[in-house]
Amino acid sequence: MTSTLIYLIPAFGLLALIYTWWRSRWVALQDPGTVKMQKIAAAISTGAMAFLKAQYRVLAVFVIAVAALLAFGGMKNEQSHPLVAVAFIVGAFCSALAGFIGMRVATKANVRTTAAARTSLGEGLKVAFAGGSVMGMGVVGLGVLGLGILFAVFRNIIGTSPDAINHVLTIITGFSFGASSIALFARVGGGIYTKAADVGADLVGKVEAGIPEDHPLNPATIADNVGDNVGDVAGMGADLFESYVGSIISSMVLGAVFMKLAEFKDSFESLGAVLLPLVIAGWGIVASVIGSFLVRVKEGGNPQRALNFGEAIAGVILLAGTALLCQWMLPASWVLDGQTYTSWGVFWTILIGLLSGIAIGYVTEHYTGTGHGPVIGIVKQSTTGSATNIISGLGVGMLSTAIPVIILSAAILGAYHFGGLYGIALAAVGMLANTGIQLAVDAYGPISDNAGGIAEMSELPKEVRRRTDKLDAVGNTTAAIGKGFAIGSAALTALALFAAYKTSYEHTPGHSTLTIDITSPRVIAALLAGAMLPFLFSAMAMEAVGRAAMAMIEEVRRQFREIPQLRAAVDAMLRQGDKPHEEWDAEDRRIFDAADGKAEYGRCVEISTNSAIKQMVKPGLLAVSAPVVVGFIFGGDMLGGLLAGVTVSGVMMALFMSNAGGAWDNAKKMIEEGYTTEDGQHLVKGSEAHKAAVVGDTVGDPFKDTAGPSLNILLKLMSVVALVIAPFIK
Repeated sequence: MTSTLIYLIPAFGLLALIYTWWRSRWVALQDPGTVKMQKIAAAISTGAMAFLKAQYRVLAVFVIAVAALLAFGGMKNEQSHPLVAVAFIVGAFCSALAGFIGMRVATKANVRTTAAARTSLGEGLKVAFAGGSVMGMGVVGLGVLGLGILFAVFRNIIGTSPDAINHVLTIITGFSFGASSIALFARVGGGIYTKAADVGADLVGKVEAGIPEDHPLNPATIADNVGDNVGDVAGMGADLFESYVGSIISSMVLGAVFMKLAEFKDSFESLGAVLLPLVIAGWGIVASVIGSFLVRVKEGGNPQRALNFGEAIAGVILLAGTALLCQWMLPASWVLDGQTYTSWGVFWTILIGLLSGIAIGYVTEHYTGTGHGPVIGIVKQSTTGSATNIISGLGVGMLSTAIPVIILSAAILGAYHFGGLYGIALAAVGMLANTGIQLAVDAYGPISDNAGGIAEMSELPKEVRRRTDKLDAVGNTTAAIGKGFAIGSAALTALALFAAYKTSYEHTPGHSTLTIDITSPRVIAALLAGAMLPFLFSAMAMEAVGRAAMAMIEEVRRQFREIPQLRAAVDAMLRQGDKPHEEWDAEDRRIFDAADGKAEYGRCVEISTNSAIKQMVKPGLLAVSAPVVVGFIFGGDMLGGLLAGVTVSGVMMALFMSNAGGAWDNAKKMIEEGYTTEDGQHLVKGSEAHKAAVVGDTVGDPFKDTAGPSLNILLKLMSVVALVIAPFIK
């Protein structure tokens, strides 16, 4: 029975990839719109794929070098194996491939969403969500397929005894290491790219020139739309791919402890604890596929409600199947270290993980959502200038850490009560089991955002832009919820990986019990160093965005200064105000039309690409090298202290930065849509309050889209590196 199940697990991954292929084909067959729309979309697609190829060329060197070190270390250490290098390469390849597939389809779906929105809101949602579902299902399909095949193959090579299974899982940790490495560089590089372009488009286009960031006269507009795909599609996909496989692997490692210590009665029950996370992930694919078919909206309907309905149905299907799987794959009860655990208790840990992820997402939406109290507070503070806007945004970001941390703490205690360390790891699996549809909803956001930009640049009727804006507004909400979800899953996954590191270290022959005592000066020193690392890492990321943004701003200013048609067209547009283009004066219309194609979009794309590739290296090397240096020089206890410090500090920083940035962003949007304060001030685009909000949003951009999301990966990557090197530490 066990062998049959092991070979069936990859079939779930194949199901997701078949769905991915079918949806990508469907998107490609949709109407791409007018010639002008296709030309703009082609420029976005070319820029996005050029960045991805440049990034992957650099990462290929890193992957080869690390794989060589892992293979060499595996030959020299009997507790490891050269196959860990194979697992590392496969993990890196799957993560990169998921990003490539998602990016390719997203850049096709954006223009087709715009074209579909000319017909109805429902048609636009259908195309945007289909494009996002390719990213979501590609991530989970490659994750389950890769892990399933590696486990089956390595088990046949190494053996089936309890010690052999532990050895197999030690090797498979290389898969998570590969995924984490690609994820970090994708998040950091993508974040630098998108924010350099966004800052240039905002500050020079909106504030200085007085035109929208998506206007065709703005030279940074193509780079800005490319950045949406680079950061929020490929970057988010790599982030959740890493969390997804990290939570599964850490659960499998801790499940193997049950196999050795809990004295299960037969081999199926023993391996049941190891295979359960993979099978739950596979069932989550089925649930996500079913839920995706239920996302529908009619003209005038609420896209948010349609997306929520699909996710809710997928969640119900997941829980129903998981309850049955826990009863089937685990014994009714067992004893470990004097504590009695039950199969129903394991189910409750998975439910706790899912509910805590949803709760953190909605708390995040409260602090960052348009129309909610915290964002309205920032809008009001914008009336007195940039300084008070920034002070208010910082306060909201700091305040927003409290409730999510309480939820996480309660989830950790509850999961530990019902399932021990294994329960904490399974709570992370429960939070991420429906990643297929969750990521589809996340990736839908940047596709809708791009669709609105294409509608603006193509000068389509206002009705089309109204529909794409409605889709995009929902996308902003889903993005905020998704960021909270990503941070919560990162915290639980990092804790699960930390527990797996301690377990792996202690079960390596020749190692004793690993005591991480916070009263020990050694551990305290490492704890402080670990708490410092998220600040150092964030500083590197923020400074990289600043340097890249400076180059972008200078380039956009140069083009407005040296290309007379651009400046003249902007002046003509400002003279005509809000008049429809067909009602303009003939001379101003001629001046405006003469500027078509004069903006040098390619130069801005090149600046963002080169800056991102160059600046992503230092933060990445910091994340990989810190646990290696501490582990090999100072020992396992100090490495444990380092991981504890970086986890606690990193979760706080990630919540603070992501939520502050999101709140600043939506405060700006509220003013742009028109907002009247309690004392009667009507705040609109172009007002002094709007300029202050743009400055706040510009500060928040690298918070929420570069440093904040990248910290999620820092936490997990350092724990994964520790797990990989645990057998090597003396």
